[in-house]
Amino acid sequence: MKTVRCYGSAFEIGCQHGQGAATEIHRALGFYESLFKRLTKLSWDEVCHEAAKFLPLLEKDWPHYVDEIKGVSRGSGVPFESILALNVRTEIAYGMFTDGCTALSWKVDSDSILAQNWDWQTEQAENLIRLRIHQDPKPSIDMITEAGIIGKIGLNSAGVGVCLNAIRAKGVSFDRLPCHLALRACLDSHSKTEATKSLQAAGVASSCHILIADSTGGMGLECSNLDIVKLPAYQNGIVIHTNHYIGEHPRVKESIDWPDSITRLDRIGKLVSTYQDGPTVAAVSEMLRDEQNYPLSICRAQTESSTSATLFCIIMKLDDKVAIVTAGRPVQPGETLILNPLA
Repeated sequence: MKTVRCYGSAFEIGCQHGQGAATEIHRALGFYESLFKRLTKLSWDEVCHEAAKFLPLLEKDWPHYVDEIKGVSRGSGVPFESILALNVRTEIAYGMFTDGCTALSWKVDSDSILAQNWDWQTEQAENLIRLRIHQDPKPSIDMITEAGIIGKIGLNSAGVGVCLNAIRAKGVSFDRLPCHLALRACLDSHSKTEATKSLQAAGVASSCHILIADSTGGMGLECSNLDIVKLPAYQNGIVIHTNHYIGEHPRVKESIDWPDSITRLDRIGKLVSTYQDGPTVAAVSEMLRDEQNYPLSICRAQTESSTSATLFCIIMKLDDKVAIVTAGRPVQPGETLILNPLA
C-alpha cells in the first residue's frame, strides 16, 4: 500500500496528496464512474453536478476542506469537480453503496481499542493509500483512505480514532457535512468530545454510523440527513456496530437489505462477551478473523454474486496512539502497516 506524507497549508497538503497518489486517483475515478453509471444511471458529468451542490456550504463553513480538495485536483491533474465528487460519493449514491462493515470500540481500565474490518469492492483495493498529514496547529493524522478522499479511517496525534459503517437510508441534505468530510472533522479534533460536538453542530448529510473513540472510550453516532443519534458505550465499555440503525430514527426511512448486518452484529456481540479479561490486540484480531456465516461473515469474502470483501483490518490502541493495519482479509493477510501519527 502506498504511503503519502503531506505537510503545510490545506492546499499544499492536497497538492502533495494528489501528486503522490495520482495513479491511484485516476484509477479510483474510473472505478467510481463505472459504479455510479451501473447503480445510479448517472453520467460522470451528472455526478459532478450533484457534488457541486455542496459547494455553498463547504465554501462558507469548511473552506479549508475546499482548499485541500483543490490541492488534490492540482496535484493529480484531475478536475476539481471530480475530486469533490469522490469526497461526497456517499451522498450522491443516496445510500446505495455497501461499504462500512463491522466496527467496535472497547474500553477497560487503561486500554482503549477501536477496530474495524472495512469491506468494499475488491477492485478498489489497489487504490487504497496510507495518508499521513502534518497540519500544525491541528493534530497530525495517519489514516487509510481511498486515493483522492481527504477523510477516512484512522487516528490522530491526540489519540482520537474514527471508523465508519455504511447504512442504507434515503435522503441527503446539502446543508450538512458530507460523510467522509465528517470523518476528517473527527480526525481534526483533539478529543472524542470535541469531535462529537463538531458533528452535532454541523450535522451529517447522509446515512452512516461514525464510531469515534479516544483514551476515554468510544461514542457511536448514527447519522442521517435529518438527525444524529448518540450510542454511548455500554457499562462494559463496549460499542459495536454493523450496517443498520440500532437507535430510533422515526423520521428516517431505512432500507435494511443487508440481512448479514444483523447476523454480524449478533456475532460480534457474542465474541466480545467471551473475553472476560478486557481488550487486547490479539483478542480483537481473532474476532475480526471470524468466518461464521461465511462468506457474509465478519471477515467477508468475495463470491460469484458479490464482489465485496474485507479489504483491510485496522486495530487502534488509542492510549498508545498507534494502529495495526492488515491489508486484505485477516485470514489471508497481506501487508502489515503500523500507523503512528506522532512519527
